[in-house]
Amino acid sequence: MTTTLFIVVVVVVTALVFDFTNGFHDSSNAMATAVATGAFTPRRAVLVAAVLNVVGALLSTEVAKTISHGMFDDALIQAAPEMVFAGLAGAILWNLATWLFGLPSSSSHALFGGLIGAVIVAAGLEGVHWGTVISKIILPALIAPCVAGLAAALATFLAYRLARPEDRYSQGIFRYGQRVSASMVALSHGTSDGQKTMGVITLVLVAAGYQGAGSSPHWWVIAAAGLAIGLGTYSGGWRIMRTMGKGLVHIDSPQGFAAETASTVSILASSHLGFALSTTHICTGSILGSGIGRGSKVSWGTFGRMGIAWLVTLPCSAVVGALTSFIAVKGGVVGVVGVIVLLIAAALLIIRQANHNKVDFSNVNDANEVVVGKQNDPELARPARSIAEVKQELATAGGKGLR
Repeated sequence: MTTTLFIVVVVVVTALVFDFTNGFHDSSNAMATAVATGAFTPRRAVLVAAVLNVVGALLSTEVAKTISHGMFDDALIQAAPEMVFAGLAGAILWNLATWLFGLPSSSSHALFGGLIGAVIVAAGLEGVHWGTVISKIILPALIAPCVAGLAAALATFLAYRLARPEDRYSQGIFRYGQRVSASMVALSHGTSDGQKTMGVITLVLVAAGYQGAGSSPHWWVIAAAGLAIGLGTYSGGWRIMRTMGKGLVHIDSPQGFAAETASTVSILASSHLGFALSTTHICTGSILGSGIGRGSKVSWGTFGRMGIAWLVTLPCSAVVGALTSFIAVKGGVVGVVGVIVLLIAAALLIIRQANHNKVDFSNVNDANEVVVGKQNDPELARPARSIAEVKQELATAGGKGLR
């Protein structure tokens, strides 16, 4: 196997691993509100989202073309395809780190930041098409969440003024509607994030000379990327789902329906235009807008932590991508192997740490549940505790635990 082919194989495998992390990192985008309101059970939610992510990934390639042929100079990248691998490594590490803390940061911006940092180190500033980065990534990241939030706020306001959602019959209608709207978010997520890995793989195939510049992704790239993000979505990403569904604002079915509908329209419109934006930003903006539209109490502290994660994702992943690019590009095959070892070691360490406080389908809704009508009582308004937490409290107090 030649060195170039080895690099291509490593990049393809790493890109699919990133796609998997993208799936579990962003599964909450589609299903967090539906799970929080009970429209979907947690397991059914991730199954539906996984299938529709795959379908969505097969529907369009506009975003893939933006990444593979719009962001970087193909001629400069051909000199060092290792930089694509280095950028992916930086994105994967950032996804795992933010997943550990339950922060719904942008997988897309982690990918873009990692690639930009890697390209700058290997090819210089001229290797990046900054006009495309600003017009297709930065500006949509600022505008799209605001538009989705305003749409969700207006839809929620109208729902609570016109549809009498407090009635049990209306609640049932909204809950069924949520199943459709959440499914549409999952489908639109596939049309956006599912294509980003396709673009990366196509980028390295062009860089290595296995594909002509300006051509569309091969069918096997489309199929592999769709399957990887679908499997990642099915794995759950429960930590971030807890934050999105319960940590930002209390969600009822009318709010969930409004937020999901606003997110779907925004994501599909952006994908059609080839904007490589963050579905996480859009969905978070919609959830926040639904809370404001109803007049619900918003956890601004949680939103502040999420906002900080949004701001630092691209530059931090760019720094990591730059460091891994320096090792991989300067070290050749040995450097690439070194980055692989570093990536595996860091991933295992993060997963081990996460298992100390495991979040899965059984306790995804345990956190931040407030007793309705008792918000003025600090004791009753505190977050609901899981069975494991109650056992721990009893053990600390000298009790014998729950039998």
